[in-house]
Formats: sequence, C-alpha cells, structure tokens
Amino acid sequence: MPSFIKWALSAFAATTAVATGINDFSCKSSYNPVVLLHGLGATFYEDLNYMQYWLQAQGFCTYARTYGAYDGFPLLGGLKAINESAPEIAAYIKEIVEKTGKSKVDLVGHSEGAFQSLYVPKFEGVSHLIDKIASIAPPTHATTFAGLYNLAYKFGNESRAAVGEVLDTLGCPACNDLGPDGPAIKRLNDGTPIAQPGNSITIIASKYDELVTPPSTSFVHEEGVTNRWIQDTCPLDPVGHIGEAYDLNVWHLVRNVLTATPEKKFVCLLGSPGK
Repeated sequence: MPSFIKWALSAFAATTAVATGINDFSCKSSYNPVVLLHGLGATFYEDLNYMQYWLQAQGFCTYARTYGAYDGFPLLGGLKAINESAPEIAAYIKEIVEKTGKSKVDLVGHSEGAFQSLYVPKFEGVSHLIDKIASIAPPTHATTFAGLYNLAYKFGNESRAAVGEVLDTLGCPACNDLGPDGPAIKRLNDGTPIAQPGNSITIIASKYDELVTPPSTSFVHEEGVTNRWIQDTCPLDPVGHIGEAYDLNVWHLVRNVLTATPEKKFVCLLGSPGK
C-alpha cells in the first residue's frame, strides 16, 4: 500500500477515535504535557478534541479544560472576560505541572484559546512553567470579526463603546475584549513584549481566515516568535478559521512545534477539511 494512503488512513482513524486519555495525570511521555485551549463558545471536548486524540496517538500526554464558562451554562466556554478566564488557565497549568511532575508544559490554542496562550504567560505569572506555544489564529491585534466591528465604528468611538456595553450585558465580555480597541487587546499590546523569556512561540495562520480579519493581525513580530502561514507549507490548503482546528496539515505543523522540528516535512492533504 502506498505510504500516502497509509498515512491518510491512519489520520482518518485518529479523527474517529474514542476520547481516551484526556487529563490522565498518570500518562507518561518524553514530551512536555500539552495543554489545549479551545476557542470562543467552545469547550474542552469540542473544537480541539480531534487534534487532541491525534496528538495522543503521536505519543503526547494531553490536557484540556473548559474555561470562561458561566455557572449553569457548561456548553459554552470562553465567554467571560479574558482577564477572568486567564487565572483559570494559569491555575490549571500549575495543577498539571504539580500532578505530572514535569517542570514545564506546552500550549496549543485556537482562536480565543490562541490569544490566551499569549496573554496568560504575560500576565498570570506562569511563563516559567511554559516551554513551547503553538498559537493557531489568535486575534492578537484584534479582529473585526469578518468586518462586523466596522459597523461598530460607524458613528465613531462612542458607537464602539456602546457595542462593547451591549456585548458585556449579553454575557460575552470576551467578544468585546477581542474586538478593535477591546480591553484585552489593549492590555496585550501595551508596548511591552508579548513573548516572555523562555517561551518559544509559533503563530500559525491561514490566509483564508474569514473570522480573524485581516488574518495578518495574528502575527507577532518579536524575537522568539515564528510566524507561519499554513499556505507557505501547503499552498493548496483552503482552510478557514473554524476548519483550522480540524485540519490535518495544521495538526502536523503543531506537532512540528511540539517536537521542536519546525521544518520537518510531511505530505500535505489537498483540500484538507476547510471552512
């Protein structure tokens, strides 16, 4: 059987695997524990879950927890303000280090989770517990949410403030946080470095991202940060924002980050699960 077909079949099997081994503190691996951070409105068992199973099959011990959910509404995570969710994530990182006996963890985040993978090390006092960060499509410098925020500025800064108040009132402070001039965006980009000493950051973004717009706003131009377009490695991959969590090519790029082999070659899947 050709090697490509074998690879495709094994990848498909991984995506259909039963969830096992998540948050298994007895798991042993030569790699750092991997903490996966879901996106806005998602949970630990939905969004990065298939990538998580695949990473387990590659020999990683993986950990995930829903953050930023309101009491009584566990099906929607990441809604609380970024500065409320960040301490939850930091506490979980400390718990993993304590229970696994490892000195450091690696972070893999998607969308809001990717933003948190940059925000938490900078502000929550856990950067010394973090080694490698794979940040997939973070709204680092804010997102217009497919242009929707342009409407918020139709009548100037006052209308933007009014939209922020509405989002806060409706129970999605994180939506306000991640828009242009959002509180979390301003704090992360406060003029001091985003990349913390000892942290190796790789930003992975798609040129066809339709939600983090413009897509280039994901990138961080600092020492210790690698910015990588998916299409620079797999030119024919049409993947959009949601699809990045389920894209086999992205999974391989993440694995390369976690194994510190950034240029390792892999077979790109044409038309990998896209939008």
